[in-house]
Amino acid sequence: MSKIKTNQANEPVWKECSVHSKLPRELKVLDEIAHNLWWVWNYEATELFANIDKTLWNKTEGNPVLLLQSLSHARLEEMTQNADLMASINTLYAKFRAYMDEPFNPAIPSIAYFSMEYGLSNVLKIYSGGLGVLAGDYIKEASDIRANLTAVGFLYRYGYFTQSLSMDGQQVANYEAQRFDQLPLSQVLDADGKPMVLEIPYNLFTVYANVWVVNVGRIKLYLLDTDLAQNSEWDRAITAQLYGGDNENRLKQEYLLGVGGIMMLNRLGIQKQVYHCNEGHAALINAQRLVNYIQNDGLNFNQAMEVVRASALYTCHTPVPAGHDYFEEPLFQKYMGHFPERLGISWQEFIDMGRANPGSGEKFSMSVFALNTCQEANGVSFLHGEVSKKMFAPVWKGYFAQESHVGYVTNGVHMPTWATSEWRKCYEKYFDENFYNDQSNPAIWEKIYQVDDRVVWDVRMTLKKRLVKHIKESFKDSWLKNQGDPSKVVSILDKINPDALLIGFGRRFATYKRAHLLFTDLERLAKIVNNPDYPVQFIFTGKAHPADGGGQGLIQHIVEISRRPEFLGKIIFLENYDMRLAKRLVSGVDIWLNTPTRPLEASGTSGEKAEMNGTLNFSVLDGWWYEGYREGAGWALTDKRTYENQQFQDQLDAATIYSMLENEVIPLFYARNSEEYSPEWIHYVKNSIAKIAPHYTTKRMFDDYIHRFYDVLANRSCELAKDHFAKAKALAAWKEEVSQHWDEIEVVSITYDYQTINRGLEVGETLSVNVVLDKHRLQGELGLELVQFYTDPTTHVDTIRVHKGELEKTEGTRLYFTLRLQASESGTFKYGFRVYPSHKDIPHRMDFAYVKWING
Repeated sequence: MSKIKTNQANEPVWKECSVHSKLPRELKVLDEIAHNLWWVWNYEATELFANIDKTLWNKTEGNPVLLLQSLSHARLEEMTQNADLMASINTLYAKFRAYMDEPFNPAIPSIAYFSMEYGLSNVLKIYSGGLGVLAGDYIKEASDIRANLTAVGFLYRYGYFTQSLSMDGQQVANYEAQRFDQLPLSQVLDADGKPMVLEIPYNLFTVYANVWVVNVGRIKLYLLDTDLAQNSEWDRAITAQLYGGDNENRLKQEYLLGVGGIMMLNRLGIQKQVYHCNEGHAALINAQRLVNYIQNDGLNFNQAMEVVRASALYTCHTPVPAGHDYFEEPLFQKYMGHFPERLGISWQEFIDMGRANPGSGEKFSMSVFALNTCQEANGVSFLHGEVSKKMFAPVWKGYFAQESHVGYVTNGVHMPTWATSEWRKCYEKYFDENFYNDQSNPAIWEKIYQVDDRVVWDVRMTLKKRLVKHIKESFKDSWLKNQGDPSKVVSILDKINPDALLIGFGRRFATYKRAHLLFTDLERLAKIVNNPDYPVQFIFTGKAHPADGGGQGLIQHIVEISRRPEFLGKIIFLENYDMRLAKRLVSGVDIWLNTPTRPLEASGTSGEKAEMNGTLNFSVLDGWWYEGYREGAGWALTDKRTYENQQFQDQLDAATIYSMLENEVIPLFYARNSEEYSPEWIHYVKNSIAKIAPHYTTKRMFDDYIHRFYDVLANRSCELAKDHFAKAKALAAWKEEVSQHWDEIEVVSITYDYQTINRGLEVGETLSVNVVLDKHRLQGELGLELVQFYTDPTTHVDTIRVHKGELEKTEGTRLYFTLRLQASESGTFKYGFRVYPSHKDIPHRMDFAYVKWING
């Protein structure tokens, strides 16, 4: 007989049950508004939610869904009995429904928009930085202008990281799981009311994904989520983190976004006129679209390519080749190896679509694949467009960068999101009543000159005081944890002064952003910030990628400097830069500082957000500021480079910043009148609002995309699709025929006055050249050009001029051309002759970049 045990139990098995408030019928409309991100850019909505329970609103970080779920039964009953509150709710809902019930504008082509990230609100953590915030602003604008756009992305379980600092100033990345039931989104259901599960066939396995939808005003944003029990541990992680994992996980993500995104739209019955890749991450949408046309419409690969290209746009946000996604061939084949058979081409042909040099063994480039499968491509500022032309020139060997079809649309910001309610109320009072519908009209913004200087100054001071109050209330606890000495924290809090000149710097901490520039000469900087008569304070914030040691080192360096006695409370670093903090900063500081290494800032939009709030920019002439700078409305560091050595250039730029602060900026700010403000500073603010702000809204940006790209693509793709793709088939047949017989082109003769060439042309003299070509079996038209290449003696810039030949006559398969070159200036130049295929239905030369240089 054994002793009976008196204590035995296994581990508890817990299950989670969520309890949240049930809204009374009268308050159901609040839930409808809370589940549509329209509230993000309508201050009447956020003010109403905040007034329901200010403490709870702050505790939920401004999340109305969680706010409503957390209200007590007693508070809900109290709300229904409050006549004034119910009247406000009904007024707000009427405004919301009036907005939502307006139909899409049929004059704007319909668009499918794909992006890895969307910055819509701090509540929905599916963004990391500028690319995502730009995408979020863009679809908000699509809603406002009633564009029929559908967006596709991912619902990340952990999103991007939350940042804190250790005692020694090192960045600590914390990943916090999102509770989807507490977010402004809903799960897409099948016809039987069950959650839709999308099956995405990878090469050797299947990945399953839930589909969620976020209502962004009138726009639907569909998000894929692989955190399902049907998936393996590795596949559940595909949508775990934004830009998380290794290169293989990145490829799995981009496969899901491209291939899975198109499959999802097909499942939902959504078809659009234009397919827009926001960065190369989404390039594989075109691989799946090719498959669809081949399998569903009976087209062959070349015919399908004509249709796909004609309706596709690739927007590049990266100014250097190293910033693009590349994949080794074995890894790429592991996931894409089944596609060539579905497309009816060889593996070599398929992978070469992602190589600037086909057959070279290069890594597969998503950007090159996007360029080869999208008719149009663009950079995100004028300067970035020019950089992109050079960067992508190797893809089209026969043409020079200056001839590239790659265009640009300078990024903008969604003004209703980023302008504070104080500024919006000011604009609503003094500007045209049609202001929001015509934001890019400079004439409306010029009415800021009619606003009293005191009004402008008071708005600015209100926002500065709010920022300082927020810093003191929100960062006290975290500073006490990582500063070590409570007396230092108290000293910092006491020294933050809303009456001082506040200069802000907030962005991703990549080394090219040069956050360190201000600290090149600490002695000089100390004199600037410690002037008792003209106080100046700097506020820094930003995250570094967890894998970017250099960026994290910059953060630690700034934190260390900020703790030195001479900089305590004068240089401040704020943790966890997100959209809420960004809005407080760009509206609450006096100057927004930006110091990138030119030309590595593709666009940058934080400075544009500052413009909407009367905050002045002080920046390198790069990205959007290269176009946006106006004298008397901000300050600029020259775009000219003095030193090739970057360290020397940094030192010069830093000295220039110190000098401009000491001699221009600080004296202007402190040129106070008897009413204790600077009229000269307010004049700069008004110039900034009137002359810069209207040109950098997403309204202007979206209009540019419509006129430069969407209309072009929608019209051409419609033409190619008519009569069962008759034009697409004809164009593909022509290209196949040209490709087959291209090498048969023969140069019969090239004749010109050799004596003139030998002695040299005189300015004003014309050189005539006669060329006879024989096409032999090649059908269709050919063009001939004389290309003149020279280096400008003043700017030292390589320049080309193209002189088109005139087809004088045709005899059988022979073509007789005449070219004329007039010497317009003295100097030495090179010249050459090139032949190209010509067809009235191709959109540009890069669409079919066959070039034959001939020996003359």
